[in-house]
Amino acid sequence: MKIFQWPRQRAQVERFLIKRAGTPVDVLEAVDEIIADVGRRGDRAVARFTREFDGIRLKPAEFELNRKDLKRAWDSTSPSFRAVLSRAARRIQAFHRRQRLKGWVYRDPQLGRMEFRVEPLQRVGVYIPGGTAPLFSTVLMDVIPAKIAGVEEIVLATPPGPGGLPDPSILAAAHLAGADRVFRIGGAQAVAAMALGTRTIPRVDKIVGPGNVYVQCAKQRLFGQVGIDSVAGPTEVLILADGSARLDWIAADLIAQAEHDAAASAGAILIGASMDRARALAAEIRRQLKRLPRGATASESIRRDGY
Repeated sequence: MKIFQWPRQRAQVERFLIKRAGTPVDVLEAVDEIIADVGRRGDRAVARFTREFDGIRLKPAEFELNRKDLKRAWDSTSPSFRAVLSRAARRIQAFHRRQRLKGWVYRDPQLGRMEFRVEPLQRVGVYIPGGTAPLFSTVLMDVIPAKIAGVEEIVLATPPGPGGLPDPSILAAAHLAGADRVFRIGGAQAVAAMALGTRTIPRVDKIVGPGNVYVQCAKQRLFGQVGIDSVAGPTEVLILADGSARLDWIAADLIAQAEHDAAASAGAILIGASMDRARALAAEIRRQLKRLPRGATASESIRRDGY
């Protein structure tokens, strides 16, 4: 983990900020090509990019998984995992039921009927990345609120794994949360397909969910043709902390982001520590990394992009 002092090392800090800002030109060009090809050739382009990027050959008729595939994935997971997932789902439901907006109507004596109407979107696309850390929790956090809001159809896209199927934990979560349709496609091509529509993949009103730089760039490029939630990724966290903050909690939060993917420059940044506390934090991070299953991945991320 690198430690900078402000303002004495202002130049180094500014170089770091410039390095992390913006999207590389080669990524923009690649994403624009993918979007254009999906727009022109639809399913054939999606199949091409799935073969090229994921190493899986799929016919358009094989893009979509059926309910039996999701149930099989659910049954294949351990009872303890299913129990944890079910408990998380109940908590997410309890929270978002309280968040739901309700419309109202009243009559103004001079202006007449006044109304605030809340209408759910007809179709929402949920993108769930693959990679080394399957985000099954994100399935719950994206699908369940859409269900509670009354979205008519929830379309989930996630990349196929080496065997041709997505990670079973993602499919199990999709089964539990109630995703209506699940497609085993990923990357910018999945975003383009949901935004533009193909013969096999329906066009959606809004796309939500995290992803790598190509996925987020595709969401940015297609915003306006489709709604998006935010630009969520590549992953990073910035923590502001004064001298009273617990270093073990800060270390855990930084590691939680760093462990996502060492190759994706998962930035883990703290602002506000004294030199003594910064050194103590670095020692605490090393201590926690030693007992984590994904400690090697997080260590590499922090070595490259921990500040």
